[in-house]
Amino acid sequence: MEFLPYILMGLAVVFLISRMKPTAGVRQITTAELKQELNDKNKQFIDVRTPMEYKGNHIRQFQNFPLNTIGKSMNKLSKDKETIVICQSGMRSNAAVKQLKKAGFTKLTNVKGGMNAW
Repeated sequence: MEFLPYILMGLAVVFLISRMKPTAGVRQITTAELKQELNDKNKQFIDVRTPMEYKGNHIRQFQNFPLNTIGKSMNKLSKDKETIVICQSGMRSNAAVKQLKKAGFTKLTNVKGGMNAW
């Protein structure tokens, strides 16, 4: 019983690390690399932050599809184009690319550091 707190703490750490780990098969780019791709018409850009965050500051090429609605918004996206996803720090966009990957999207890119790094 005295080891139970340590076991629980270890499980929590493993869980947090697994949530932060980049998704396999998803390209990770910096905001500097993103700047070079913004004018590519063969790519679609989505921002998964809340509408208030998006309204406060966003990159013109990005459309707002909040993370909690991404499942309903997928039909508005093309599976044939590369999808570049951004959020505030990179956590929600990583969660979004996981959902998109499960839905059959294969050309996915996550912006590391998100708008905080922009």
